[in-house]
Formats: sequence, C-alpha cells, structure tokens
Amino acid sequence: MKQNKYDNQAFFEAYKEMPRSVKGLEAAGEWHIVKEMLPDLQGKAVLDLGCGFGWHCRYVKEQGAQSVIGVDISENMIIQAQAMTDDPEIFYIKAPLEEVSFDDEQFDVVFSSLAFHYVEDFSAICRQVYPYLKPGGMFVFSVEHPIFTARAEQDWHNDEEGNHLHWPVDHYHTEGLRETNFLADNVQKYHRTVASYMNDVIQAGFRIQEVEESTPSAEALEEIPEMKDELRRPMFLMIAAEKR
Repeated sequence: MKQNKYDNQAFFEAYKEMPRSVKGLEAAGEWHIVKEMLPDLQGKAVLDLGCGFGWHCRYVKEQGAQSVIGVDISENMIIQAQAMTDDPEIFYIKAPLEEVSFDDEQFDVVFSSLAFHYVEDFSAICRQVYPYLKPGGMFVFSVEHPIFTARAEQDWHNDEEGNHLHWPVDHYHTEGLRETNFLADNVQKYHRTVASYMNDVIQAGFRIQEVEESTPSAEALEEIPEMKDELRRPMFLMIAAEKR
C-alpha cells in the first residue's frame, strides 16, 4: 500500500502551518526558478501530478491555461484544494499518481512539484506521462535533490553550538527507500541519483531542455539572512523536457 501521511490529521495540520501552505507559491524557495521553466500556458491543457493545495493549478489557469486537472493521493489535500478553488475549468482527482489514466495526447503540459521522490518507480511515471502529452508537449517537475535525499537523516552536521558545519552526503549511489523525518517519523521517500532522474526521462522518449538546481532568490537572501545556507547545497532538482 502506498504511504499517505497527509491523511493523518496530525501530520496534515502540521503541514498546513508550513510557509508554502499558508502563503502559496511565493513562499516556495524554488518557485522563482520553476516558473521560468514552464512554457507559454495560454490555451493549454495542463495536468498537475501531486497537486496538493492546488496552488500550481490555480497559477497555470491564471496564466491562460484552458483546462487544468490536479491529482493527489490525499483526500485532505483534495478537499483543501477544492475549497480554495473557484474555477469550473480546474478539476481535482483523488488517486495515487501511479494509478491515474488519461487519453493519449490529452495534455500540452504535465507538471509536478515535489511529489516524485515519494514514488518508488520513477521510470514508470515517465513512461506513463509520455503518451499523455501532445507532440511538443512539456514535462516539467521538481523533486528533492539527490544530495538532500541520499541520507535518511536529511540534515546538517552541526557543531556543539548548533552551527551548520557542512551537509554530509553518503550512500549516494545506493538508490531506494529512505525512512526520513518530515513533520513525523517514518516518512517514506525514494532516493535516486541525478543521472537516474535524467536517464529515466530520456529513456521514456523525452528530450531534456533544462536542468536546474535550487538557489534562493536575491529577495529571499536579503529578507531572510539564514537563507545563505541554501547556497551551500541544493535542496531541489528541477527538469524540463519536451515530448519529441
């Protein structure tokens, strides 16, 4: 059975208090990069895999998308997204990402934000997404960076005063399940290397157009001094690829 921590009420209540849950996309440290990787959305049909609260669904519709479908495994997420959305052209579906099915060439853009590191078989997701897209369609996604997911601890090495000394990386080439702590214990994530992410996309038939690793924006560095530590290692990996 696929893990779904977000329908644990205590976990979900904690998630709702996170800045990106309260303030939306502008509180997401990677968003200033991701939005520049998206294609022109005017008149497009868009699929969002792992839509969460629907922030990205509403954004692409505001940018002129014709229709938007958001998918999430969590009933809590879907209920919240529906409550925050007032647009008849945005539809939400409760289902695991691996189990939804759509028509061939139904979408111009398939997008996903920070969901695929919860998926055991990313290569299968790539093969699943490819036929959904029209020729020339775009597959754009973000995941936790493999430097971040390599160790289950996902944390800095600190000195006795709690100062960040360095970000340790270990077992990088040992792909697979990591039991991590994110708002709760025993959260299941899947580590894979940068090469694996890129090769899975390529082998599914896509042409990679852009690869980015997150850095904080100039505004974030000015407003939040501690964000300077985000320049010491990337937290997110982002890939944009085209259906050939």
